[in-house]
Amino acid sequence: MGEEARNDMLDLPDEGLEALLARVGAMAAQEIAATRSGPVFDRPLSAGQLEELVDGAAPLPLDGEPLEDLLERCRALLGAGRRTAPAFFGYVLSPAAPIGVAADLLTSAADQNVTSWRSAPAATQVERTTIRWLGEFVGFASDAEGLFVSGGSMANLTALLVALRSRSEPDADRRALIAYASHEAHFSIEKAAAAIGVGFRRVPVGAGRRLDVEALRGAIAADRRAAKQPFCVIATAGTTATGAVDPLDAIADVAEAERLWLHVDGAYGAPAAADPASRPLFSGLERADSLCVDAHKWLYVPVDCGALLMRSPGAGPTAFGAADAAYVRILTDEAAESFAFWDHGLELSRRFRALKLWMTLRYYGGRRLAAAITHDIAMAEHMAVRVRESTELELLAEPGLSICCFRHVPPGMADAALDQHNERLLTALQRDGRAYLSNAVVDGRFALRACITNFRTTRADVERTLALVRALGDRRARRGR
Repeated sequence: MGEEARNDMLDLPDEGLEALLARVGAMAAQEIAATRSGPVFDRPLSAGQLEELVDGAAPLPLDGEPLEDLLERCRALLGAGRRTAPAFFGYVLSPAAPIGVAADLLTSAADQNVTSWRSAPAATQVERTTIRWLGEFVGFASDAEGLFVSGGSMANLTALLVALRSRSEPDADRRALIAYASHEAHFSIEKAAAAIGVGFRRVPVGAGRRLDVEALRGAIAADRRAAKQPFCVIATAGTTATGAVDPLDAIADVAEAERLWLHVDGAYGAPAAADPASRPLFSGLERADSLCVDAHKWLYVPVDCGALLMRSPGAGPTAFGAADAAYVRILTDEAAESFAFWDHGLELSRRFRALKLWMTLRYYGGRRLAAAITHDIAMAEHMAVRVRESTELELLAEPGLSICCFRHVPPGMADAALDQHNERLLTALQRDGRAYLSNAVVDGRFALRACITNFRTTRADVERTLALVRALGDRRARRGR
């Protein structure tokens, strides 16, 4: 095989590349248009239909297929997917603003592996700058250090590792080390504690489903009497179920008095600190040692774009140490040029995640993004108003940040039957495809949960969703009689 053939084996000629990018760009525009108008699903497909669509039972292709056929199959796959439409209220996931979509394409085209300044100097500088801007946006710190990770789960795991190394001796018995979080905290924290082999205590919640600070003090005291070593408390700034924000200032007082690392899981809720009306809820956030924020949850950038922010620039290197492999040895004494992300987290290979948030912050500016968050909170409050006005719907919790939890209550249905009724209603709603809610348990009751993190959502979208819930709920109630 000649040299020219080897060089062109996987490439496209210039005209072919231009045609490919034009076609893909048109498909991307179609996806953005579909996300703007909905529905959530064009036509929900079964697992069997999807397997047929992707040739799931076919053997590995040994010869390629025509590009036109491949792109047509991709178009069908995207059409079968779940879209973050204006009535998608299921999970904590914002739609990607167009600037972030463009940034993600550029990230893939550049394909930089952001391990260190030496490997990707421009990308490293963008990431460190964006971390600092993010810290300023949420009121954590204007000089924050940290790094981008896949999401909240990886950020929480990394934070617990940093806390472990910062608040215990290297030879400490990890089984005696204890981390604390509320009963409403995300399950990724418990998984992280199990992964690093430390003990974990769930602390009861009090009013507003916020961590009970007196219960936290009692748990710490009991563990110390039992010769355990408390080392970290994790506060939640926006619980996944109801959007509750723990009393951060009071928890910070406990952490300071007990010499514990304070990590705040703000994966969902921390951006709401930029909303002037919500800012008092986050008092004390600036006292945390570390903070998790997922920009793909409520800052309108594509998945994945999680971040771990830290107050102390030396906390990461203390936890992870300097790599001593010869091939990663830094050959400079200049501070900026010697920076390496492997000293601050678990990953070595790292995608250029920061570009989409850097471009989003620069293009829209902090004030415009904060206004979008304020809008989402207002939409959740509007939903709660409409639920209160309905005779067939019951509000199960006051709206927290942008989350509203309620249930359908058909006239005459016994309370004991309402959980099963709403479970079946939720399944019917998700299969319908026009709107999408998820579920939560609020004070022991099954709830339909709406989380609104979509700058495109309007009052009309909220009211159409509630009308659909009532219609499908009435239909199911009639079938059950």
